[in-house]
Order: sequence, then structure tokens, then C-alpha cells
Amino acid sequence: MARDYAARCPVSPVRNTWLVAAAILLAAQGIGAQKVRVDEELEAYPTESVKLTCEFIDGGGLTKLTQVSWIWEPIDGQRDNIAVYHPIYGHSFPNPSFKDRVVFLHDSLQNPSIRISNLKMSDAGRYTCEYATYPSGNEQGTTTLIMLAKPRNSANAVTVQAGTKSVVVAQCEAAEGKPAATIKWLASVGGNHSTSTTNGPDGTVTVRSEYRLVPTPADNDREVTCMVDQRTLGQPWVKTFKLSVEYPPSVSIEGYDNNWYVGRSDAVLVCLATGNPKPTTFTWTAASGALPDTVEVNGEKLTVKKVDDAVNTTFICEVKNKHGASRHQITTIVIEEKRTITPGPSTGAVVGGILGALAFIGIIIGIIFFIRKRHEDAEGPPKHKPPPPVKAGSSTEMLNKPSEPPTATETAPLSPGEVYYEPTGGEPVTNLDDETTGALNGGAPPVLDDSAKYDKINELKDHTSDGHRGNDLDSSNHEPPAANISRGESFVSPAMYV
Repeated sequence: MARDYAARCPVSPVRNTWLVAAAILLAAQGIGAQKVRVDEELEAYPTESVKLTCEFIDGGGLTKLTQVSWIWEPIDGQRDNIAVYHPIYGHSFPNPSFKDRVVFLHDSLQNPSIRISNLKMSDAGRYTCEYATYPSGNEQGTTTLIMLAKPRNSANAVTVQAGTKSVVVAQCEAAEGKPAATIKWLASVGGNHSTSTTNGPDGTVTVRSEYRLVPTPADNDREVTCMVDQRTLGQPWVKTFKLSVEYPPSVSIEGYDNNWYVGRSDAVLVCLATGNPKPTTFTWTAASGALPDTVEVNGEKLTVKKVDDAVNTTFICEVKNKHGASRHQITTIVIEEKRTITPGPSTGAVVGGILGALAFIGIIIGIIFFIRKRHEDAEGPPKHKPPPPVKAGSSTEMLNKPSEPPTATETAPLSPGEVYYEPTGGEPVTNLDDETTGALNGGAPPVLDDSAKYDKINELKDHTSDGHRGNDLDSSNHEPPAANISRGESFVSPAMYV
């Protein structure tokens, strides 16, 4: 809408010229009015001193200076003279709050600078150096004094009792600082914080922060950190401390090793207790009544000077603190003889032993499998089917003989009881079902009876004598009578002599 209005109502060139001229005139008047030179802003701390400079600038030397005054404005609308200088009447300090704390540094109207010592926070405000001149009237310049204050920082834990409600467990404070400080919390516990500020009468600010959580026994001795940051601090102020959560005690008993044998001396039980505050009261009792005479109690320690059947009982330890009591019991069993307790191997040794045993068993199984395999290969049936043995001179022997004549070979006589088998060139075709044709004998003629067999042997001797001179057969080297072979049984062919 502003653009539309400007478009409908443009500024005339004459009016624009008057606006520029007015601005230049006001700037010239401001430059001309700036005859008093001062510092725009100063910072100071309590108990320190500050110098407020003031200088009158008169380029033409036509202004006559009559008097100079310093006026303090703590708040808007309040003006108090704190120092006046007249070249004839001298110095004057009308405000009692600055008495003996303000002095002129020079006895000169051109340079009426002052110093304020032992500063207070309430000294903050605007300080105006004002000249009474002729003929232009009063001329002035203003300096703003900012009072800074370093805060007094503190942080601490609040002792609380474990419970189910959120409570303040820690506090952090930056007191009487200016400007106001900021507070941050660093903590591993799951709490939250709230911050409040309080303004002091002298312009300082106190900042307080509270850390809250639902306290548990596990939160005791947990660390939290308070960090304060403020303009006057070179670096943040940091404090770390531990929470204090009180809770009833918990108790346990240690020392019993299941080896309380008759005659054992100085068997010890220890009552271990935790709590906040730390329990200091330990009470030992026995379930059977009074403690045995051989038992001595010293605080949390119970000592059995000599084990006997009297300590075959249940011992009870009770501890207390201001928040409650807790007890624990243990039953001791007295045995007749001492047990030999062998310390168990470590976990690593057990695992290593198991792996070694498994590896050894695997090796043994492999060796057994290999030996059985070799044994089976050695005793198993042959890879090819061997030809059945036949009797020399039988009709079966001639079935697969080669056509070429045999080569004569000289053979040593057989020892007594030795039987010679001559393999045939191939396995004859047999008919085990025909018992009358000699098929049960591997295709050979039926087995001869004793008398026929002896006649056959004599015939063979004669034949051998003709073919091999000088080789006599021992008369005892003959085959004993063979039993008749029934169907389904094996047989051994008679020996053939060459």
C-alpha cells in the first residue's frame, strides 16, 4: 500500500529539495554542538577506580567558559551533581554518596576530567560533563558507566533418600553477577534442571539452578557437573561432584567353604554390608539360640576358634543404619573329616583339554578305519574269479590246452604230504545237478575207490619212469584215500606227478 500511495502521491521536486536542506542544516548544527569530547562507554568492577575524561573544543576561541559540572543519572529522570569546578570559587562535591571518592584531575575548565575511586555496583549510570558558556549557553557530553561483577559460583549435592518421587539432588549458583550468568549441567543420570534469577538492589543478578531426578541406590556417588558462563569470566567455571543418595543397608555373608571339619581352628565368617550412610552396627546370632562358646565376634567378623558339633547351626548377621535394618543367614555343616579340595582348572585349560581329546579320538577312529579297510582288502574275495583246480591227466585238463607241444621241464620230486595242482587254461563248464556224470568233481571223473586208486598210482609211476630217468618216487609219497564228496561240498583234486 505504501508503494501505491507513493505512486499516487509523488513528492514534488521542490519539497524534496527542502527535505535535503533541512537534513544538512541539522547535521551542521549537530557538528557545531559537539564541542564537549567524552568517552561514550566505560566498564569497571567494584572496588576499582575509573577515569571520566572531558574536554571542551572551541575552534574559534569565541566561547567563554564560566563553570563545569559533572551530573550523575542512575536512572532516567534523576540528575544529581557530584562535582563542580569554578575557576574563582574552586571545587565542590555536593553529593554525599561520592564524598571523598571523586576528584578533579586538573584545575582547568578546558580539561575537567575526574576520577571515581572505590567503585560500587550502584555507581553505574550516565555521567554528563556540562559546561556553562557564554554566549552559546550550556554545552555537554555524556559517558555511560557499566559496572561489571564477577559472580560468586558454587555447586553442591543435596543429600536425599532413595524413593519414587523426583527431588532436587544438586544445586548450582552464580550469585551477584552482572550481567546475569548462564548455567548448564553435564550428567550421566537421567534427570532435568530448572533455573531462576533474582535481581539485587545494586543491579547484580543471582542465578540459581536445581538438578532433579528420582533417586535410587544406584545413583549414589554418580558424578554431575555444573558449568557457569558469564561475561567477566575468562573461561567457564566448572565443578564436578558426586550425588549423595541414602538408602537402607543390604547384607551378605562370606567365608564358609563347606569344609568345616571337626577340629578345624579359626574358621571365619564375614558380614558384608552396603548402605548410605555406611552401617556401623553388626549383630550376630544363631538360629539355635545363643552363640556357641567357641565363637568370637568382632564387628562384622565371626571367628570359630575350634570347630565342633556346637557350630553345626545357622548363623544370622543383622546390620542397621538410620534408614532401616537388613539381615542375612548361612547354615554351616560340620563334617567328620577334612575334605581335600582340588582347585578346578581354568576355563581355558578345560576348553583346551576338550579340544585335545576330540582331536585324539578323531585320530584313533581314522587309524581304526584305515586298518579295517586294509584288512578287508586283504581278506576279501579276489578281484578276478580264479579257475577251479583240476586233476592232472583228466579230460577237463585237455579242454583248454594250447595246441603247441609242451616244453619238457625237470621237476624236483615232491616232499611227503605235498600236493601239486595244475591250473587249467579256463574254467570248465560244470553241471552240479548231474551227480552221475562226475559234474560234482569239477568235470573230472568220479573219485576212485581205494583199490582203483592204487592201481592208477602204479600206472603213473611206470609212465613217469619212462619219461624221467633218475627220478625215483618215494613209495611213501602217495595220497591217502579220499572220502566221497557229497553234493554242495568242495573237493581237492589228486596230485599230478610230472
